[in-house]
Amino acid sequence: MINRRKSLQALAAAAMASAANAAGPGKPIQLHVDLDVIPGKEKTLEANFEKIFRPTISKQPGFVEVKLLRFNAAKVGDRPKNSSYRLLISFQTEAQRVTWVATPDHQKAWPAIEAQLRGAKFSAMLYDVV
Repeated sequence: MINRRKSLQALAAAAMASAANAAGPGKPIQLHVDLDVIPGKEKTLEANFEKIFRPTISKQPGFVEVKLLRFNAAKVGDRPKNSSYRLLISFQTEAQRVTWVATPDHQKAWPAIEAQLRGAKFSAMLYDVV
């Protein structure tokens, strides 16, 4: 069973912890979210990303870019554990991304992605673009 509240709380906590270290003016942030997709749900994930998530996030203030990456091969080092997809989200500031997470639009768009995850598992890493 997916625990949406717990997942959203984890994302919000990570966002708040890093807000003080957000990139300076003109330098966006990127959130890298590794997704543990349920086998057989890959096509649904990709369709929901294109039809629901991308159009919704694209309208948010400060939005820069979003991409869904499917793992292909580890060229050097180890493959990410329990992750076949990576979601890249970029906003002009971390504060704008945090605001997006709190919107009703996010509450509609994220479950379309999260429902395809094994045990609602994902990891989220925030980066400053330098």
